[in-house]
Amino acid sequence: MTSPLALLGGTPAVTDAGPHFTWPPIDDITRMKVVSQLDSAVSLPGRSGIVADLEDALQDYFDVRHAITTSSGTAALHAAYWAARIKPGNEVIVPAWTFHATASPLFQLGAVPVLCETRPDGNIDPGRVAELITPRTRAIMVTHLWGKPAEMTDLTTLARDRDLDLLEDGSHAHGASHGGQKVGTFGLAGAFSLNGPKPLSGGEGGFVLTDDDDTYYRVLTFAHYNKRARNEIPEGHPLARYAVTGAGLKLRIHPLAAALAHDQLSRLDAYLAGREEIAAYLIRELGQIPGLEVSPMPAGVKSSWYALTATYRPDQLGGLPFDRFHAALVAEGATEFDRPGSTRPLNQLPLYQHPSHLFPGYPNTRSRYREGDFPVAEKAHAHTIKLPVWHREQDLKLAEQYVSAARKASEHHKELL
Repeated sequence: MTSPLALLGGTPAVTDAGPHFTWPPIDDITRMKVVSQLDSAVSLPGRSGIVADLEDALQDYFDVRHAITTSSGTAALHAAYWAARIKPGNEVIVPAWTFHATASPLFQLGAVPVLCETRPDGNIDPGRVAELITPRTRAIMVTHLWGKPAEMTDLTTLARDRDLDLLEDGSHAHGASHGGQKVGTFGLAGAFSLNGPKPLSGGEGGFVLTDDDDTYYRVLTFAHYNKRARNEIPEGHPLARYAVTGAGLKLRIHPLAAALAHDQLSRLDAYLAGREEIAAYLIRELGQIPGLEVSPMPAGVKSSWYALTATYRPDQLGGLPFDRFHAALVAEGATEFDRPGSTRPLNQLPLYQHPSHLFPGYPNTRSRYREGDFPVAEKAHAHTIKLPVWHREQDLKLAEQYVSAARKASEHHKELL
């Protein structure tokens, strides 16, 4: 008898043609704004035009004094570290499980990323941070993985008590909040990406947030040499005489990316509200399916729902290998079910195992890691499956089909063994 599973010859549960998720949403108004910018200016060396408009809007949205745009989220992180005076030999505690750009700019600065075990959700475990602090520790970097804010109350207190700078990578978490405060605003600086699929997208780009004037001037020196630095760094400031050259890098956002991001920022809260509704449905329904474990969002924590994650439980499905279960979902047409790849425990990456191969003379320090060093993060990563979260009411039908695909694979798991 033919199996109902599509992988074994049955009819797929998802009937809509793919792709099932594209981002950012672009309509005629978006196109008009980008084309208008094309006719206005494609290079803005100072803080003017659409760049100033975007930075002003970001300052208002996040309620911070300064927002500085950059060419990418990686550039924003690099600038934030430099602005925080991270020097060769300094140590920065970072989550073991994150996208590598959260920590990789530290190698460029000759500093040491000290990986910290995470909780099963991938966010840094505050209870493990203190044991990693040494006299060389300069800062703690926090990622809000998949858009879910980390435990900021404990981390903020720890950083203050130990006189460390607190930095944030909010690249998954635009608009997310912890205790009513938006992520990216808890510490000295927050860095964000505007890369294609991020909740707030400019296609490419990034930005740094800070309330500290000196940090702002340092970001300008690092990323916006010449005209902008000359205009904004006050005469008499120690960095003013370096304004023409800055630190030697130019990391400006492209005006077309700024125009796209400015348009998207005006819609962000509506997108997040829509995602919240569909995420609630997915959590409720997927959480009832054997083989998948989905945790609700804690009270007082608001996610951006960059992705919804579930933990695969093979013990509930007779030991069915994860690869086989995932293949069954994809065969059902649920192609957006994905296993994290590049966002993985950093100790599994060659850069963190053997940094001296790319950075000759790099010290043999705690930056050298091996697989198995972070069992919680590694086990969680190996058992995580994720979905993008849709935002429109009409997307609910597609979400229902994805739930049906997961339920079907679970109910018929014995046929996959």
